[in-house]
Amino acid sequence: MRKLFATAVAALALCLCAADAASGQGTKGHRATRTKDASRHSKAAADAFNSIMRVRDKAIPKDLLENAEAVAVFPGVLKAAFIIGGRKGQGVISRRTPQGWSAPVFYNMSGGSIGFQAGGSKTDYVLLIMNEDGLKGLLEDKFEIGGEAGVAAGPVGRTISASTTPTLDAGILSYSRSKGVFAGASIKGVAITPDNDLNRAYYGRTAREVLTSGQRPPTLVRSLPLAISRYSNRRAAPAPKK
Repeated sequence: MRKLFATAVAALALCLCAADAASGQGTKGHRATRTKDASRHSKAAADAFNSIMRVRDKAIPKDLLENAEAVAVFPGVLKAAFIIGGRKGQGVISRRTPQGWSAPVFYNMSGGSIGFQAGGSKTDYVLLIMNEDGLKGLLEDKFEIGGEAGVAAGPVGRTISASTTPTLDAGILSYSRSKGVFAGASIKGVAITPDNDLNRAYYGRTAREVLTSGQRPPTLVRSLPLAISRYSNRRAAPAPKK
C-alpha cells in the first residue's frame, strides 16, 4: 500500500509539473501573440498616416499638426449597414510629451446609425486632439466624440486660411479617407474606448497609465510616433514643478 501510495503521489506531482509547464508556455505564447498585435496596429496606423501626409496639397496642414496635443489614427475602420449601421475598428494614439511623441496606446472605435442604408466600406480616420478638453476625454473609459469635447471636420491643405479659424476652437479635428479621397469629416456619435486587454498585455498598464506617464515608445511599436514626428517634432512644455 505504501508503494502504491508513493507511486500515486509521484504521478500526481508529474502531472502538476506538466500542467505548470504547459501553462507557462501558454502564457508566453499569448504574450508573443499580443506583442505581434501591438506592433501590427502601430505599423498599420503609421502606413495610413504617412500615405495621407505624402499628398501635400490634400494633407493635414502642418501648422495644425504642430498644435495638436495628441494624434489618433484608426486605419481600415469597417462601416457596414443594412437598415441599422455601425462602425468598428482599432487604432493607435500617441501624445506629445517633453521627450517627443509618447509610446502608442491602443483603442477601439465603435458607433452606430439608423436609417435606410445598405453596403459596407473601409475608412481610415485621423483625429487631432487639440486641447486639454480633448485629452481629458481620452483618459476616460469611454469617450464619445462630439460629447464633452467639441469636434469639427478638419481643414485640408498646406496652410490654414482665415475661413477655417472657427474650427480651431474645437477640442478635436477629424479627418477620413475612403476610396482614396481624404477630407475633413464629421463623426459625431462615435465612441472610442481603450483596448486595455492589449495595453495590459504589452505594457502591463492601462491606456490612461501609459498616456499620463510620458513613456517613450518601445522599439517594436514606435512606427506611429516616428511617422508623426516626421511632420511635427515640437515637444510639449515640461510640467511645472510642484
